Amino acid sequence: MKNNKTFLLLMLASSLIRRRTRMAVALIGIAIGATVLLGMIILCYEVPKQMSQEFRSYGANMAFMPAGEAGSILLEDIEQAARLLPEDQLIGVTPLRYLPVRSHMLPYTAVGTVFEQVKKTSPYWQVEGEWPSAENEVLIGFDIAEITKLKPGAVIPLDGRNEAQARFERNVKITGVLKTGGVEDGFIFMDLHNLHDMMNNPDKQVRADFAEVSLASSQDGLNSIIPIVSGQVPGIEPRLVKRVAQSEAAVLGKLSTLVYMVTSVVLLLTMICVATTMMTVVMERRREVGLKKAIGAENRSIAFEFLAEGVLLGAAGGIVGVVLGLAFAQLISASVFGRSISIELYLIPVTIAVSVAVTVLACLIPVRRATDVEPALVLRGE
Repeated sequence: MKNNKTFLLLMLASSLIRRRTRMAVALIGIAIGATVLLGMIILCYEVPKQMSQEFRSYGANMAFMPAGEAGSILLEDIEQAARLLPEDQLIGVTPLRYLPVRSHMLPYTAVGTVFEQVKKTSPYWQVEGEWPSAENEVLIGFDIAEITKLKPGAVIPLDGRNEAQARFERNVKITGVLKTGGVEDGFIFMDLHNLHDMMNNPDKQVRADFAEVSLASSQDGLNSIIPIVSGQVPGIEPRLVKRVAQSEAAVLGKLSTLVYMVTSVVLLLTMICVATTMMTVVMERRREVGLKKAIGAENRSIAFEFLAEGVLLGAAGGIVGVVLGLAFAQLISASVFGRSISIELYLIPVTIAVSVAVTVLACLIPVRRATDVEPALVLRGE
């Protein structure tokens, strides 16, 4: 048995070496196919994660709204709900509270928030100056700055009515001018606790009108989170920001379709390349095959020999393709997203196995032609 295996390996090595030019062409084709296959599979897994991170620069994709008839949410409920979200997907949770105010007899809207969370959920905010870091410091929107000609460093009075309908007055310092190109340009932003003090809430509990939530997750993942939060935090009703979530799902869906199409086309071209090469090899070896059949070789042994060559080619091409595919995926991720990607190790043997399977499938027609060789006709030179 050992001698038979050794003899088979010697025959395969001799066949591959004698036709090394043609086999090299087939090997290159298989390696290219394996490179694209592994690279695309890795990107198919990683691109949605990377794209989710990129989409978060356009704003939150979920909102925590007051449940039922409640007009606001307790800050402690928002913090409890945030702890229920997947840590590896959570980017930020930003509470927001609105209060009508006046300054120099002009009406404005003051918005209380947590600036450290705003930086996470709304990275598109552009601040000229500094972010507020102390009590009674505010950001004013670009539209307000244009109308009033106010600049960072200026002190302005704010007055209005708190929740007890009592009037309040407060001087605040402008630390920066906010520009987003959206409705935020018409608001005055301050720390949520600072706004809470101005509103003089009777129960002394900090509240928000709603909270913006940014998660690096698919639409299905977001939908699975909603019942968890609403079930464990009765005061909150989670809702998707549909225009963001649906747009993200549509883009990722089209991208995945494109990846599948490109991979399928490359694998098909790989099969054609291998099939053409093996067909040429069979035609060159017709006399050899005819001689083997004349001295008693069975079709099964002849088919096995050609398929064994295909398996060796597929495995070798798959190994080369794995190395190139890993480099290809890292290069694409670094050039497009500016970060490296994690690689699932099980994809390596899967890629080699697919390369072998594609090669074997491509060899089936040439093998069929080899087993159909008539020894008498071939040996007579016909």
